[in-house]
Amino acid sequence: MFEERIAAMNQRTEETVTANASQFDKRTYTVDEIQDILGISRTSAYNLVKKKDFHSVRIGGSIRISKKSFDEWLDQQM
Repeated sequence: MFEERIAAMNQRTEETVTANASQFDKRTYTVDEIQDILGISRTSAYNLVKKKDFHSVRIGGSIRISKKSFDEWLDQQM
C-alpha cells in the first residue's frame, strides 16, 4: 500500500521534473508529501517529524525530510 503511494508520488515528481526540464533528482519530501504517502493527518505527519525517526531539516519556515532516510524508515516499519 505505501509502496504504491510512494511510486505514484515519485511518478508525479518525475513528470513535474521532466515538464520543467529540470536536471536534478528530488532528494527531499515535504510534510504534506509524507502525509499523502502514509495517508495520515497533517498533525500526525508533524508528530512523526518531531520524533526524529528520519532526518529532517528546517529551512526558513519549511521542513524538508530526507527522501532516503524516510524511505529507509518506512521499509523498516513493514
